[in-house]
Amino acid sequence: MIQSFFNWSGGKDSSFTLYKVLQEGKYEVKALLTNISEEYERISMHGVRKELLVAQAQQLNIPLHTLALPKGIDMEAYGKLVNDKMTVFKQAGIDTAIFGDIFLEDLRKYREDQLAKVGIKAAFPIWKKDTRELVEEFIELGFKAYVVCCNARLMGKEFVGCLIDEDFLANLPKEVDPCGENGEFHSYVFDGPIFKEKIQVKVGEKILRSYKKKDEETNWDSEYWYCDLVAG
Repeated sequence: MIQSFFNWSGGKDSSFTLYKVLQEGKYEVKALLTNISEEYERISMHGVRKELLVAQAQQLNIPLHTLALPKGIDMEAYGKLVNDKMTVFKQAGIDTAIFGDIFLEDLRKYREDQLAKVGIKAAFPIWKKDTRELVEEFIELGFKAYVVCCNARLMGKEFVGCLIDEDFLANLPKEVDPCGENGEFHSYVFDGPIFKEKIQVKVGEKILRSYKKKDEETNWDSEYWYCDLVAG
C-alpha cells in the first residue's frame, strides 16, 4: 500500500474522499493534516473548534497533525511551514498527499508544485467528479454534516447550522455549487460510515464576520456567516 497522509478539513469533501480511499485500499493513511488558527484554535476558514477536530480523528483512529497558522501570515511564511511539515512526513516514509479537491485547477497546481519540492506526490481521488452526484452519494451513504460557514453574498443566515440533506440541496441558490467547491460554504461531518461512533455536537451561535477594513474597496467576498458548533 502507498504510504500517505490526508489533508483533512473536517468537512464533507474530505470525509467522502477518505471513505473512497479506505474502500479502495490503495493507500495507507498514516496521518491527517489540518490547518488551524493559532489565535482561535479553530479550523482555518471553517471556524470549527479544535476539540471537534480531535473528536473526528479519534473516531477515525488516524493520528492528527495540525499546522498552527499565526494571524496575518503571508504566503512565504505559510509555504515554509508547509515545507517543514512535508519534510517531516517524507522522512517518515510518507510519499503521497491526498486531497478532496474537485475542480480548482490553480489550487491543484499550487499543491503539486509545493509538494514536488520535497518529493511528495499529490493524489486527488474525486477530481472532476460531478459535484451534484458527489453530494447526493454523500447523503445516501449516511454521512451527517452541518454547514458551519457560508459566503454572505450568496447565502443567508438560514443556511449556517443546516444539516446537509436533500432539503438543503433543493434550497441552494442556483449560483452555488452543490459541494461549495468555489468556497461558497464549508461543513463539519459528525457521523457517517468512516466513524466508529457518532460525534455528539450541537448548533450554537450564528454570527456575521466581515474581513473588509473600513472604507476598503475589494474585489473579493469579505463577509461570511458562521455557526459555532459545541460538543454535546
